[in-house]
Amino acid sequence: MAIMELLAGSRAGLTLPEIARDLDLPKSSVHCLLITLERHRYLHRNDRTSRYLFSSKLFSVANMSLGGLQLRQVAMPHMHSLAKETGLETHLAVLERYEAVLLEKVEPPGASKLAIWVGKRMDLHCTGVGKALLAHLPDEELARLMRETGMPRHNDNTIRSLRKLKEALDRSRQAGYYIDDEEDEIGYRCIGVPIFDESGQSTAAISISGSTSQVREDNFKELARHVMRTAAAITKGFLEHGANPVRELDTPRSA
Repeated sequence: MAIMELLAGSRAGLTLPEIARDLDLPKSSVHCLLITLERHRYLHRNDRTSRYLFSSKLFSVANMSLGGLQLRQVAMPHMHSLAKETGLETHLAVLERYEAVLLEKVEPPGASKLAIWVGKRMDLHCTGVGKALLAHLPDEELARLMRETGMPRHNDNTIRSLRKLKEALDRSRQAGYYIDDEEDEIGYRCIGVPIFDESGQSTAAISISGSTSQVREDNFKELARHVMRTAAAITKGFLEHGANPVRELDTPRSA
């Protein structure tokens, strides 16, 4: 962090000896830290001057943080309304690397207590928000993502093959909502719907979750309509604020 703060105050970047001198650290230690930051694409080394500069990834990370904050601000009133209408726990998630990450949750009185918290990372292939985030990925990106994650088995209901996942996503895409029917946790169902950015990508998702006695065959479609209306309202409000949900899907990198 000291290196990053030092570089932030430099207009043209700094060399390894300059950084080590200014921070009063051994060159060998600074070199290891710089190599790590460069490999993770936070810094860029100019081959001609040997000066280290910030790369574009740092700004991407800052924008992701800002975008997540704006998304939560826009989404929360709608999430509270959805929780009140359905009596079910409501979740907001984004895609980060190979998982759905929970940004916010609203838990109405009397709702089933789920083992889920803000910041929790969830598998994509067996959750409502995860499937909603996967739904509009190109086939080759979806295949690569599933190869990387391995599609872990949570129980006998979990989809374990890419072919079956594609079929489920195709059916859900036509309906407009995405289902976790006891695929993540036995006894619980989830209905997820994507939130779109201005380019039409599903870069965030909202869902409701409840027990099988709360989310039933006779009320399923009505509950799904509530979630779809809420997702549309969040998308509209977010785009009107001139922001974009952030979708980060990094390719694997060698250490």
